[in-house]
Amino acid sequence: MRILIVVAAVIVLGIGATAYALRSPDEVVVATEAGPVELTPGRLLFVDDASGKVASVPLSSPAGPRRVSSLSCKRFYTAARQGLCLADASRPMPGATAVFVDQALTERRRVEVAGVPNRAKLSADGRMASWTTFVTGDSYAQSNAFSTRTGIFDTRTEEYASNIEGLRVEGRKMTNDMNYWGVTFTSDDRLFYATLGVGGKTYLIQGDAVDKSAKALRENAECPSLSPDGRRVAFKKRVPGDGARPWREHVLDLSTMVETPLAETRGIDDQVVWLDNDTIAYGLPGEGIWAVPANGEGAPRQLVPHASSPSLVIG
Repeated sequence: MRILIVVAAVIVLGIGATAYALRSPDEVVVATEAGPVELTPGRLLFVDDASGKVASVPLSSPAGPRRVSSLSCKRFYTAARQGLCLADASRPMPGATAVFVDQALTERRRVEVAGVPNRAKLSADGRMASWTTFVTGDSYAQSNAFSTRTGIFDTRTEEYASNIEGLRVEGRKMTNDMNYWGVTFTSDDRLFYATLGVGGKTYLIQGDAVDKSAKALRENAECPSLSPDGRRVAFKKRVPGDGARPWREHVLDLSTMVETPLAETRGIDDQVVWLDNDTIAYGLPGEGIWAVPANGEGAPRQLVPHASSPSLVIG
């Protein structure tokens, strides 16, 4: 009798475990619709959490059915009807691949990259591309436990700086512990903003892709993103709180250097995107894509559940 009871208990537990395993994926099932995923103005592109593939919805109804492509990416960004997909490499050794795609998400070129995919960005006209990978460690939260590699690629000349750690930073001697990440380009395709991490601190820098120089603008700023009008930079600032994501998003006025904390108080470990000059969007792990006003007012609102790495196709 005892044996039968034990066997019955094992069967019940097994059924329960199977039911949970079968039910868990249903929790991330979202409505989809047939149709191509193309870089069409007004559509919000992102990485679908369930499939890991690039998907899209109209920004006018982001909670509606999504279209899902066959392109797998860890990060995706679009500008000027072009796309940049930073994906895990298919080769035996760990690494990443930067894949450039056209309006129909058809591959046009690829660049093999060392490290684990982390950030990807294009300039507004699509000419300049940048990506960041982790080559050791896997988190910005532990400021001394990771190392990054950030590259800049000119799609017009095909000039490629695979690692920008050779930048000459005004007033600072080059050291081995310098790390750069989170590039965002200005409209002239020459200047850019990025994060410099050194000595346990972070700095917002303005760099020059032509003469390979940079200057630090302020301390405690990470993952900058330049507004469409070029007047402000959104960035994450380290604040007391969540040890895993110890940041709060701020917007910096580049003319006055006055910063404004945004209404989103949860820790954002993302390089946010600007949907327009008044709104930024970002991913929160497990909570999808959200948006918040860039002036510090209002409240966060969810745009797309079960998604990350947002990017808007602008006409």
